[in-house]
Amino acid sequence: MTIHFGTDGWRAVISDTFTFGNLRMLAQAIADAVASEHWDKSGNGGPAPDPKKVVIGFDTRFLSDRYASEAARVLAANGYTVYLAQADAPTPAISFAVKDLNAIAGIMITASHNAPRYNGVKLKAAYGGSALPEQCRRVEVYLNDNEERSRGPNLMDFDLARERGLIQKFNPLPPYFDHLRTLIRTDVIADNPQRFVVDSMHGSGRGVIKSFLQGTGCEITEIRGEMNPGFGGIHPEPIAKNLGALAGAIGTGMGNFGLTTDGDADRIGAMDEHGLFVDPHKIMALSLQYLVEKRNCSGAVVRTVSTTRMIDRLCKRYGLKLYETPVGFNHISDYMMSEDILIGGEESGGISFKGHIPEGDGPIMGLLMVEIIASAHKSLHDLVEGLLNDVGPVFYERTDMRLSRPVAKAEMTDFLTRQAPAEIGGQKVAEVSSLDGAKYILADDSWLLIRPSGTEPVLRVYAEGRTKEMVKALLGYGEKVAASVT
Repeated sequence: MTIHFGTDGWRAVISDTFTFGNLRMLAQAIADAVASEHWDKSGNGGPAPDPKKVVIGFDTRFLSDRYASEAARVLAANGYTVYLAQADAPTPAISFAVKDLNAIAGIMITASHNAPRYNGVKLKAAYGGSALPEQCRRVEVYLNDNEERSRGPNLMDFDLARERGLIQKFNPLPPYFDHLRTLIRTDVIADNPQRFVVDSMHGSGRGVIKSFLQGTGCEITEIRGEMNPGFGGIHPEPIAKNLGALAGAIGTGMGNFGLTTDGDADRIGAMDEHGLFVDPHKIMALSLQYLVEKRNCSGAVVRTVSTTRMIDRLCKRYGLKLYETPVGFNHISDYMMSEDILIGGEESGGISFKGHIPEGDGPIMGLLMVEIIASAHKSLHDLVEGLLNDVGPVFYERTDMRLSRPVAKAEMTDFLTRQAPAEIGGQKVAEVSSLDGAKYILADDSWLLIRPSGTEPVLRVYAEGRTKEMVKALLGYGEKVAASVT
């Protein structure tokens, strides 16, 4: 079987494995899995979702709209009523539509922040977040079973399905905006309108932040907002090295700060007036600080194992419970559905907060940043400086180190945990965690996380130090570990 449908869904190279034929097979497996008695039909405490209603959305990648239409044909042929987005839309807007329309599931055609040659499928559950691991496994079971039985997909003519009302085109943005208005204080923004740049990286977040803020007096310049399935030759991932265009726009006076979303707009990044990248660690910490101190919000906080410990220091100050999870927003989502969570986030830019769906959402976090800046009457640079003076300083780096051979993740983690060093960079190793890879937490709250990849000969190494020298020492230790694998 050429398709592996994991908890992140399926991603593959267009025209190689990501073909119309394979997509139809996957759509059939999703139709079968959703119809099965094992699929969660509870809606997670809300009203029971309509078992025959599915939402389908797509991003700006090559053929994404056509792939979405093909998936809709398969679902319609299986008796589902499909709500198909009329244009490319952010993943969080589609996830919200699943919950808002009371659908049993959602399909998003996207490869997120991956290179332009990829496309993919994300599966959404009735509660408006990523499908549970067991739901994804169920899809894979049907995929394999259908292949073994040589059972092809059911197919229905698109126009006929439209005629019969089985495929209905809709705009997911108006209800999504109505919901965001309950969570973002547009009055605060209108009292101090901001002048800034939005870099959509040619992704499906294009136009969203600008449209939402119409009428607030904000002066917004959008760059890379036109459709370009090649993403201008870069990965649509909002990290510093991909944001030269945003730095250039701010440098030429187009705005006082910048916001950026990835290919399907479930991640956020920012840039201050000096063209300095403001990473998701700082965005999450600033958001937590604002929600508690200015909005008087409460609740527990959840972050992944690879996210800044500035969050820990703020939680300690505010007396908030903190949960640490393995890497992946699905782990944060679990807490958001079962506990009273104020904010949850990961280092790659997927962040969400109380009252919203359990899904990383670039536009809402970008809008919250605008609200924070408007409320503070300070520049983004000054806000970050204030944060670092308060709970910093912190310096963060992440790198992937190639190994000479693949290693078993569990064995390598076990070895690294048992062989933990007594100290790194002159600081004692105070705590060792094996939640997801091996994490060494030092006496000064610096830390090193080494996560062996389960699929390729790579060590993912994350380091946060209280000084640049400490980050260098931490990464140096990671290099020694990588070199020792022969």
